[in-house]
Amino acid sequence: GYNALSYSVENDDKWSGRQLLQANEDNTTKVPEDGGQLYVRNCTEPALHEFPNDIFTNEDRRHGAVILHVLCAMYMFYALAIVCDDFFVPSLEKICERLHLSEDVAGATFMAAGSSAPELFTSVIGVFITKGDVGVGTIVGSAVFNILCIIGVCGLFAGQVVALSSWSLLRDSIYYTLSVVALIVFIYDEKVSWWESLVLVLMYAIYIVIMKYNSTIHHCFERKTKNAANMVNGLANNTEMDDNSNCDATVVLLKKGNFHRKASVIMVDELLSAYPHQLSFSEAGLRIMITSHFPPKTRLSMASRMLINERQRLINSKTYTNGESEVAIKIPIKHVVENGTGPSNSAERGVNGTRRDEDMAEVGNETENENEDNENNENDEEEEEDDDDDDREGPYTPFDLPTGKVEILKWLFTWPLSFVLYFTVPNCNKPHLEKWFMVTFASSTLWIAAFSYMMVWMVTIIGYTLGIPDVIMGITFLAAGTSVPDCMASLIVARQGMGDMAVSNSIGSNVFDILIGLGLPWALQTLAVNYGSYIRLNSRGLIYSVGLLLASVFVTVFGVHMNKWKLDKKLGCVCLSLYGIFLCFSIMTEFNVFTFVNLPMCRDH
Repeated sequence: GYNALSYSVENDDKWSGRQLLQANEDNTTKVPEDGGQLYVRNCTEPALHEFPNDIFTNEDRRHGAVILHVLCAMYMFYALAIVCDDFFVPSLEKICERLHLSEDVAGATFMAAGSSAPELFTSVIGVFITKGDVGVGTIVGSAVFNILCIIGVCGLFAGQVVALSSWSLLRDSIYYTLSVVALIVFIYDEKVSWWESLVLVLMYAIYIVIMKYNSTIHHCFERKTKNAANMVNGLANNTEMDDNSNCDATVVLLKKGNFHRKASVIMVDELLSAYPHQLSFSEAGLRIMITSHFPPKTRLSMASRMLINERQRLINSKTYTNGESEVAIKIPIKHVVENGTGPSNSAERGVNGTRRDEDMAEVGNETENENEDNENNENDEEEEEDDDDDDREGPYTPFDLPTGKVEILKWLFTWPLSFVLYFTVPNCNKPHLEKWFMVTFASSTLWIAAFSYMMVWMVTIIGYTLGIPDVIMGITFLAAGTSVPDCMASLIVARQGMGDMAVSNSIGSNVFDILIGLGLPWALQTLAVNYGSYIRLNSRGLIYSVGLLLASVFVTVFGVHMNKWKLDKKLGCVCLSLYGIFLCFSIMTEFNVFTFVNLPMCRDH
């Protein structure tokens, strides 16, 4: 089945190893031999030959040895999660502290890098070692997993309806859409040049700048939407209370003035959460007592409610029976009433009273939050013990046996890992090792690279044994494995009601994946290693997968919008079923069901 063609020797070193030619060249793979001759085969060279030889033969693997490879790959996923969570991310946090980065910038840069390190290294291995599509497949697959699966899991298992803010979702998804469009444009001709990879990296730099000025942009966005809303409600003309510093706060009060039901209590709570820095507790209370926009009945009922709640709080100082008493603690109005009814020296006492009440309020808040946290923890503990090992205090140490049967089993399971990491990576969470954070960063990066290499190697062997193309192994098995730590982190955050953080974590790490995970290895290869060369992509099907990736973002944002910016079980089910559809489409495309995209993989006879 070989026929010789003339072969230009100058291209010999640039030749990538396995590249798909256009259909007019008979859909063949070039196999250069030593003597400058070129042989042509009607199949794709497997990436297996780029790795060291396996101890088992293909026949052994077919008869069951492949299970060992699957177990090894699973162990590598677990190892990556441990190194990332217990060593890599803490060292990144220390670096952020030293560089005095704001939270937004840190989240967009170092935290995203921390959660996406496995994908980045998989991509590096895909470019420099296997020279195939494992890296691109993994990143495309984990990007879809991040959006559909993580949002789906958070919706199903958060245990509550999580409200999302439109700003962070829109900001991340718009920029993400731009990145995906750029990726589609660049990989459409199946080769990536040096300037294309550089554009991807520069787009990430712009993303960091956007995150740096996030609060300013957000403020403008809020003002625009708020003005529109006020015009609709006819409140923009309402200038009775000419107080510039708190005009926004006043608008909230005015809007709520139209509703008589329990207006007072609900309102102050909302007012304080909406404008935490503009109003003190006592001010918010006074403001509500004074505004003429409320009927006298509301004002009276509010004052009496405050007194009742205050008295209740004094009776049972630590047990909070209903939600209203919590609000009462947040807004001590007692001294206002005292000022109205008390003796003449209440002016001096009012100042002290304000101070004391605020202190009491803060203490109340803290205990209330602690109680809430304890309740949440009690509910979550059982599930989190099964789900997640990241909540324990730091990594297991090889010489301290934990208590509890489950913990001991986990400890035995991770003993080889913890033994190696104990001696090679300093744990910079411990106070006496804190100054070694750069060593932690460097050594954990090396371990992530090593574990990623093992993981890709095992997955390549599994794919070859079962006759599955590299791209499909990347899109399914590797993508899910590398994104599981992300999924767990997002779920824990969503459980605590912080939906924005969960969603922007999933979309934010996608922006990192596409722009840095693909752009950086490509840029290194085309600029530093081999200037002016091209990155060749073997699979035409990838373009379809990336197209589906774009569709998944639109569907998600549209779904959240239709669901009134809430994340609940209904949205969760929709997202998970969409993920299933995406996998089916990608796999069918790669297996040439719809149109011809891939040559079959070469088998060793």
